Amino acid sequence: MNTIVSITAVSESKDKAEKAIKAAFDEINKIQKLTDFYSGKSEISLINKNAGVSPVKVSGTVIEILEKALDVSEKTKGSFDITIGAISSLYDFSKNIKPSNKEILKRLKYVNYKNIIIDRKNQTVFLKKKGMLIDTGGITKGYASDKAAEVLKINGIKSGIIAVGGEIHAFGTNPDNKLWKIGIKDPDPNSEENDIIAAIELSDSSISTSGDYQRFFILDGKKYHHILDPKTGMPADLCRSVTVIGKENSMTDALATGIFVLGPEEGIKILKENGLNGVIIDKKNNLIITPELDKKIEFTSNCSKYNKS
Repeated sequence: MNTIVSITAVSESKDKAEKAIKAAFDEINKIQKLTDFYSGKSEISLINKNAGVSPVKVSGTVIEILEKALDVSEKTKGSFDITIGAISSLYDFSKNIKPSNKEILKRLKYVNYKNIIIDRKNQTVFLKKKGMLIDTGGITKGYASDKAAEVLKINGIKSGIIAVGGEIHAFGTNPDNKLWKIGIKDPDPNSEENDIIAAIELSDSSISTSGDYQRFFILDGKKYHHILDPKTGMPADLCRSVTVIGKENSMTDALATGIFVLGPEEGIKILKENGLNGVIIDKKNNLIITPELDKKIEFTSNCSKYNKS
């Protein structure tokens, strides 16, 4: 999944923990193979190859991921849209390549989540337009984290934490019998790698952060990052960092991306409507948090550079 994955299991038996962790990694690898945007053998690639041609029969796993993605697309008014693949495939963040405005405009017509047709009965997926590409990178890591947690529990693990990049799912308590303490990274480009602006204790919860500091390059003095606005095909510019806390990591993962695009005002509204908590740092360095979270979060001295409201 092009990221670092770590799994921790709390157990009195090392053998039991290792067996559970291996099974959880196997589950993540399975999901990776099914959804790999760049592999010609994945089910996602097969759906893309048959865009505008014919429906493709896929696994229940892929159906579930796509349905969850479409749910978040509705919640965010299309600000989270997995058909962004038609645009994201034009960028190369490892080689500092940005497509021309002409190339982006040409492909924007292929970006519309409403053109994904899921037939649950026949277990098929069809993209209405030839040229459409779905990229589930904005939800797969969170989904994989959730599924890895399920596998740990099935294997008798009562406490653990899974981190798939910035997507973290924690359950039970840590070895000291306390809640898991999770840090929220400082998005300031001048900050150190492990600098955080806040920490929060969690159990049986998920937390996801999307930021403009994760994958980006500077070209002609302008920053281009990987969180693209489906309406413009350009990097979203209303936020610097969005953290979402909830039960399901697939939901927090996708919502963090969608809210980053949508902006702080609409973002906080969506979090409240869905009973979720979050921290948003907007482009003007304003720090906005949901009211309930204000009582639970612990801010660090790094937070002083932001305008907390």
